[in-house]
Amino acid sequence: MSNFNWCHGTKCHESRTQDRIRGSKGSKVLRTRKIKINKWNQNHYFRFFCSNGCYNDFANANIERIVAIAPRTEPLETPIEDPVKTEGYYRSWKITERGVDTAE
Repeated sequence: MSNFNWCHGTKCHESRTQDRIRGSKGSKVLRTRKIKINKWNQNHYFRFFCSNGCYNDFANANIERIVAIAPRTEPLETPIEDPVKTEGYYRSWKITERGVDTAE
């Protein structure tokens, strides 16, 4: 396996930054960035994208195909305990699993 990937951003090769310019005078091109795979990005989508902008461009251009891989036909649900209401000195508080929320 190679230790780098080319950025998959759809417009990465169009950005005019110094590190993307390649070639000699008269035949210059803008090239997609090379991404080194390291410990930080080896299990993250940033091993395929050089920036969050390139990731967003790719996701926006391919969202229908991405969702088609695992379409969701019904909502997900997580069971929780019913909140317990207790009376405080100044106001009522609801104790929930996520913390304390002020009541009305």
